[in-house]
Amino acid sequence: MTLISRRGFLAASAATAASLVLPARVRATPDSFALSATTRVIEVNGRAATVLGLTNAQGGLGLTLEPGQRFRTDLTNTLDFDTIVHWHGQIPPNAQDGVPNTNPMLTPGETRAYDFVPRPGTFWMHSHIPEQEIGLLAAPLIVHSAEELAADRQEVVMFLHDFAFRTPQDVLVEVTGGSATDHTTMGHSAMPMAGGMGTMSGMQGMGNMSATMPGAGGMAMDLNDFDFDAYLVNDRTLDDPDVVAVERSGRVRLRVINGASMTAFWIDLGAVGGRLVAVDGEPVAPLAGTRFSVAPAQRLDIEIDLPADGAALPVLALREGARERSGLILAPRGAAVPRLSGLSDAVHPPVAGDMSQELALRAVSPLPDRPVQNGQMVMLGGSMQPYLWTINGQVWKNRVPVRAKSGERVELMFHNMSMMAHPMHLHGHVFQVVEVNGTRFSGAMRDTVHVPAMGSVTIAFDAGEVAPWMLHCHHMGHLASGMMTELAISA
Repeated sequence: MTLISRRGFLAASAATAASLVLPARVRATPDSFALSATTRVIEVNGRAATVLGLTNAQGGLGLTLEPGQRFRTDLTNTLDFDTIVHWHGQIPPNAQDGVPNTNPMLTPGETRAYDFVPRPGTFWMHSHIPEQEIGLLAAPLIVHSAEELAADRQEVVMFLHDFAFRTPQDVLVEVTGGSATDHTTMGHSAMPMAGGMGTMSGMQGMGNMSATMPGAGGMAMDLNDFDFDAYLVNDRTLDDPDVVAVERSGRVRLRVINGASMTAFWIDLGAVGGRLVAVDGEPVAPLAGTRFSVAPAQRLDIEIDLPADGAALPVLALREGARERSGLILAPRGAAVPRLSGLSDAVHPPVAGDMSQELALRAVSPLPDRPVQNGQMVMLGGSMQPYLWTINGQVWKNRVPVRAKSGERVELMFHNMSMMAHPMHLHGHVFQVVEVNGTRFSGAMRDTVHVPAMGSVTIAFDAGEVAPWMLHCHHMGHLASGMMTELAISA
C-alpha cells in the first residue's frame, strides 16, 4: 500500500508532524517527559499554515503513558507570549491544573514541572486561553491501563480540530462581535501569529446556522457560530488524509478526541458497526452503532472489527448541521485507498439536542449510592445578539461561584435557557450523568457533558480538593464571552 504523503514543500517540518502520539521519555530519569508549547507548520488544503502545538521530545504531538507511569512532565514555553496548559480530564492537585484563575501563566522561555498520578484512558491537553486553543495549542494525552495493553487490538488516535486561515483573534472578534475582552479578564497576553495564519481567502465567516428543536414548539436552535476553513483529523483534511496501516480482519480501538474549539461532530463508520466502550476516559457498557456523536472536549473509545474482505475503511467526522466532513482511513496492506470529498451530499443532522446516545450510556463503575447533600440548579443563558453567554446570569468577571464542601455528594442541574447547546466541563472531578430532560437514569461517568438547548442535564459527583475549580462551557466563543465560573470547594 502506498500511503498518501505530505507535500514536498513541507518536508522540513516532517519531524513535527510525523506522529500524533509518541512516548516522550527524556532526560536522566526513565520516567520523565518533556513537552514544548511551540509553533509548527502544517498543510491545509494545499496551503502552508503556521499553527501552535504541544510537542514531545521526538517532535510528535502529545504524550502516551504506560501503566503505572506518573505524569512527570516538564513543560517549556518556547513561544513569545504567555500560555497555560490544562490536562483535560485528569485530576492533578489544583496547583497543577493549568488554569489562569489559580495557576501563574507560563512566561516565554519558562519551564514548569508537573508530577501527579494520572487517570487511565483517553484524554487531551490544551491551552486554557481561548484564542490559543483556536490556534491548535492542543494535543492527545493517552494513559494506558494494563487491561488495554493485554487486549488484542490496534490503537488509533483520531484528533479533531477546526481551523481558520485567519488569526484566532480575528475569529474570536468576528464570532463575539468584540465582546470577549469585555467579559473575560484572564490576564493573558496577546497572541501574535505568523505564516499561514495571517490571511484567509474565501472567508466564510459567521455560520449562524439553525435547526428546529424536536418537542420545542418549532423553535430554532443555533448551530455553528463560525464557518471554519477546514476541519482536521490528525492535522489533515480529506484531500490528504491520515492513512493508517491496519491488519486485515483485525480489531481497532479508535480513540476519538474532539479538540475542536467550536464544532460538534458525528463519527461515522459507514456500513461497518462499532462498539462505543468508553467516554471521556471512563468505561461504559458497550453501545453498538455505526454513527456516534462527540461534542467539543469529549472523547470516545470505539472498538471496530475490520472487514474480512480487506477493504479500506474510511472513518469520517461529520460537522453537525452542515456538509463539511473530515476523517482518516484504516487501510490493510494492498487495499485501495479511496479519494473522498470534503463535502457530503447532504447536510448532517445536529448533534445538539440529540440526547439519544447520552440516554443510552451506562457507566461500568457508577458512583456508589449516597444521599445527595448539596443540590443546586446552574442556569445557562445567552444569545447570539448580543453575543453574550452566562452562568447563573453572570459573566466570568462578575462570577458568583457554585459552592460545595469537600466530601459532599453534589448534584448540579444544568438548566439551559438558551438556544444553543453547551458542552459543560468541570475541572478536578469525574461526574456521573444522572438525569436528562427530566428522565432519571444511571448514566456515563464524564468530565464534559453536552447540555441541549432549552433542556437540562443533572450531574452527580463527590466534591474533592478544597480549591476553586473551573466550571465552564467548552465552546471557545462562549467561554471567551463569559460562560465560565468556579466550583468553590471549602473544608
